[in-house]
Amino acid sequence: MRFNVTRFVATLLVAGCAAATAGRAAAFTPDDVRQAVDRTVAPLMKQYEIPGMAIGVIADGRPHVFDYGVMSTQTGQPVAADTLFEIGSVSKTLTATLAADAQERGELSLTDPVSRYVPALQRRPFGRVTLVELGTHTAGGLPLQVPDTIRDEARLMRYLEAWQPAYAPGTRRTYSNVSVGMLGWITAKAAGGDFSTLMTQRLFAPLGMTHTYIDLPDARMANYAQGYAKDGKPVRMTGGALWREAYGVRTTAADLLRFVQANLGRADTPPQLRRAIERTHAGYVRAAPLTQDLIWEQYPYPVALPTLLEGNGMKMIVDATPASELKPPQPPRQDVWINKTGSTNGFSTYVAFIPAKRVGIVMLANRSFPNDARVEAAYRILASLVDGR
Repeated sequence: MRFNVTRFVATLLVAGCAAATAGRAAAFTPDDVRQAVDRTVAPLMKQYEIPGMAIGVIADGRPHVFDYGVMSTQTGQPVAADTLFEIGSVSKTLTATLAADAQERGELSLTDPVSRYVPALQRRPFGRVTLVELGTHTAGGLPLQVPDTIRDEARLMRYLEAWQPAYAPGTRRTYSNVSVGMLGWITAKAAGGDFSTLMTQRLFAPLGMTHTYIDLPDARMANYAQGYAKDGKPVRMTGGALWREAYGVRTTAADLLRFVQANLGRADTPPQLRRAIERTHAGYVRAAPLTQDLIWEQYPYPVALPTLLEGNGMKMIVDATPASELKPPQPPRQDVWINKTGSTNGFSTYVAFIPAKRVGIVMLANRSFPNDARVEAAYRILASLVDGR
């Protein structure tokens, strides 16, 4: 993909100014919000035998967090404000924000080819892929998972040197941990730092996400929820190549909600970081039924539930979806539903927000359960806040 960067930055600034005039949902009391969440979450937890959940909601621009159940069935310890959940691929939205922030700092350009930062891949197909193609799953057919045989950087480089695209870059959306993992890896290389450290210094700390980690300190292990697989067996995330960049974040509902608030234009977000966040809301690729932003996925609002279910369905994860590049990129919009699912073997996450309505939701659970159930639950909760249903 090749974009007009000067024109694009100008449209970002205009879009950012427009946020101040966006419409809002009706005002709700904390009890109203609690009731809207309770009546959806209680049957959801019962149906899927979810031990614990933490739900964060932004209503009328204000944050609310509600905890349910236990963080471990073995100990019976309840989910609390400091309970840490794995958020799986929602981590990718933070990785994308770090990359956009690096562009704001002049350390990289998303329109650059990979080979500019990884000279060993010059004259290789992967070296010709652009960073924005990595961030939109349109590199040309990268696999969903990093092959199990890759355990170190040397093997990763050999794999990328040998990789051959199945499609022309920009023509198919193929969801991939390799793709976004490499975006994060290259961002750290361009910034001259360690990925986890950069995430903490440039994102977590400025946004007040003081209980968010990639490499979890021993002192916080007691707050780390136990995850449970679909069959109910206890399981937690294990490492692998590019795991930090692709799905490695552990956080609380309150911290993840702070990130959503920043995505909704929170006033105290540092200006440079605000511009980076706005850049992740631009539409780069149309891949029906969604528009692919920089990791985030968006839909024109109002949006029907079946459209969201299709966009977050398994086919969009495992199939190659025909894609068309948006040139120039679509500027950030207010009248959209923006979302991302995240899963590990024992945890399930969903994040969604509607800029025009100043509402958003984060759902964290310590059991694996289907994407469609998460999306439907979030849709009901946000609809009740926006429409009073």
